[in-house]
Amino acid sequence: MLTRARPLLAASVLVAAEAVALISTRVPSPTGSLASLLVTATPGPLATWFLDTFRSAARPLTVAFAAVVILMLVALATTLLRPRRGAVPDAEPDGGPPVVSRRALLTGLGVGGAALVGLAILVRPRATGTHVALAGRMRAARGLPPLTAAQDVAPTVPGLSPTLTPVDDFYRIDTAITLPRVDRATWRLRMHGRVAEEVVLDLDDLLDLGVEEHDVTIACVSNEVGGGLVGTARWTGVPLQRVLDLAGPRPDAEQVVGRSVDGWTGGFPIEFAAQPDALVAVGMNGVELPVRHGYPVRLIVPQLFGYVSATKWLSDIELTGWDDYDAYWIRRGWAKRGPMRPSARIDVPGRIAEPGTVRIAGVAWAPPAGVAAVEVRIDRGEWQEATCSDPLGPMVWRQWWLDVELDVGRYELQARAIDADGNVQPPGPRPVLPSGAEGWHTRPLDIRTA
Repeated sequence: MLTRARPLLAASVLVAAEAVALISTRVPSPTGSLASLLVTATPGPLATWFLDTFRSAARPLTVAFAAVVILMLVALATTLLRPRRGAVPDAEPDGGPPVVSRRALLTGLGVGGAALVGLAILVRPRATGTHVALAGRMRAARGLPPLTAAQDVAPTVPGLSPTLTPVDDFYRIDTAITLPRVDRATWRLRMHGRVAEEVVLDLDDLLDLGVEEHDVTIACVSNEVGGGLVGTARWTGVPLQRVLDLAGPRPDAEQVVGRSVDGWTGGFPIEFAAQPDALVAVGMNGVELPVRHGYPVRLIVPQLFGYVSATKWLSDIELTGWDDYDAYWIRRGWAKRGPMRPSARIDVPGRIAEPGTVRIAGVAWAPPAGVAAVEVRIDRGEWQEATCSDPLGPMVWRQWWLDVELDVGRYELQARAIDADGNVQPPGPRPVLPSGAEGWHTRPLDIRTA
C-alpha cells in the first residue's frame, strides 16, 4: 500500500512546493530551480544540439525532466523514511491521541496542494499593470509617426511579415526556465566597474533621463537561414549612452556587460553603446515590456545578436576590459563578437501555389548600412530585383516582393540582400555555431492547379 502511495505523496509534495513558489516571490520554484541548474551546467555544444533538435519543445522538456528528477528524489526520501518492518504506524498508542492514517495523510496532502494552487492563482504577484509615470512618458515619447502604407505593405500581401512585429508574435529566446518576477517598486539598476563613480537608479530615476522611441530589428544568433527568430519593434527607452554617462565610463572601459536578475550576462564592445538607438528599454510597440520580453527593463543594441547584447530583466551594467570578462554564451563556445548578418527571408508563397502570377515576398535586414536592394532568382537563373518597402532606417528590416509568371511545375526560389554599401549577402552555407548562420534562403515551390 505504501509503495503504491509513494508516487501520489511525491506529487503532492511537489505540487505544494510549486504552489508556495507561485504565491511568494521569495520562494523559488523547485522545478524551475533545478531546470535552470541543468541549463547552466550543460556544456555549450550539447546545449546547442539540444536547442537545435527540440527547438520550441526544449524548454518544456527541460522542465519535465526536472520534475521527474524531483519526484524520484521525494519518492526515494519516503522510502528511506518508511517505518521499520514490524512497526504498526496506523495503530493508536494506549491513552494517546489517534495516529493519522496514510490514507488521511495523502488525502490531506492532495486537497491541501490543490487548495494552495487555487490560492496561488488568486493571489500570485503579477508584474503587469501600468506604471503611471511610465505610461505618461511613453505617450509623450511617441515622436515617431505611424507607419505609412509604403512602409508596411503586409496588409496587402497575405502571409508577409508586418514591418513592426506584434508583441504576441515576437520571438522569445532566453535561458530562463521560469520567468523572473520583478517588483517595479524595488527594481534597481546598478552601474559599476570601470567608471568614475558607481551609480544606482530606480525606475523613476531612469525615466527622468528622458524617454525616446526607436525602431530596431533584433535577432537571435541561433536563427537558421530563413528562420523566425528575428523581429522588429518600436522600442521605448532611454539612450544607453545617456545612462552610462551618469557613471562616467573610464578611458580603459572596453566592454559593456549587462546582467539579468537571474544572473545571465551578455557583453559587447562599448562603442556600440554610443548608437542613438541603443536603448535601456522599458516598452515595445507602445506598451510596457511584457514579462517574457524583459519587464521592467532590458537592453536593445542594434547590429548585434541578442546573445551578446539583449539582456532582459536588466539589473546591473558593468564596464570591463575586453579580455577581463566572458559572458554567459561566450563561456559555452560562442563567438565573443556577435554582429548580425545580412539576410533575406522568403515569407510567401508557401510550398504550393496555383499557376499564373505568383507573388514572392519576404523581409530583409542588413545592419549597419541597411538594405538597399533584394534580389530573387528561380531555379538558379538570373537574379531579378524585387521592389522594397520604404525604409525606416538602416537598423530596421524592409519588406520586399516580386511578381513572376509561373506554369505548372516544381521550382526553387532563392533570395539575397544587398546593403547600402554595395555588399552582397554571402551565399554560405555557414552553421549557426559559433557566430550565426549564413546563406541564401532557398525554398521549393510546387505550382499545381487547384
